Amino acid sequence: MTIEAVVFDIGNVLIHWNPERFFDEAVGEARRREMFDKLDLHGMNERVDRGAHFGETIMAFAADNPEFADEIVLWHDRWIELASPAIDHSVRLLRALRRHGTPCFALSNFGVQTFEMAEMHYPFFKEFDRRYISGQMGVIKPSPEIYAAVEADCGLPPGSLLFTDDRADNIAAAEERGWQVHHFTRPEGLARRLVREGLLKASEAE
Repeated sequence: MTIEAVVFDIGNVLIHWNPERFFDEAVGEARRREMFDKLDLHGMNERVDRGAHFGETIMAFAADNPEFADEIVLWHDRWIELASPAIDHSVRLLRALRRHGTPCFALSNFGVQTFEMAEMHYPFFKEFDRRYISGQMGVIKPSPEIYAAVEADCGLPPGSLLFTDDRADNIAAAEERGWQVHHFTRPEGLARRLVREGLLKASEAE
């Protein structure tokens, strides 16, 4: 089926998302390993992605875990450093597609307040034709409900959507619904896929 829209995940597709790397630099690898081994920090973040208030969630988690409270507060105070930098080649691909008139959607697990912060830091967040943000929707990938909501809102057949995401479980859930998919590892791979699908010329995908 002809591709009618390209759907981008954001974290580790358009911007880097690596809390472990940030904390290695901020507090040292040994302290980071101890903290991540003892605490479910990714579970804390998932609550934000489901719609919980960012500041309230982080500060409550810090209060509940005083041994690591100072480090947990960094997740709040220096959050943009956890979500940096942009993956410039991927951003160029997004913009090249839009110049061709190909609709581009965002489908991302992201908190309400953190998305607002990222939008201020990364102007290209405003360039999508449609944005599906888990915190606003109250459901996260890879739940089937989030993909169904995208289909219902955009009105396009599932087989006409090309979805790229760095997580295999998110890709598998979309593929089960009939979406075309690309498991993102590097922007060069996505570039080749877009050229192969006839959405971009090779020179436009560099």
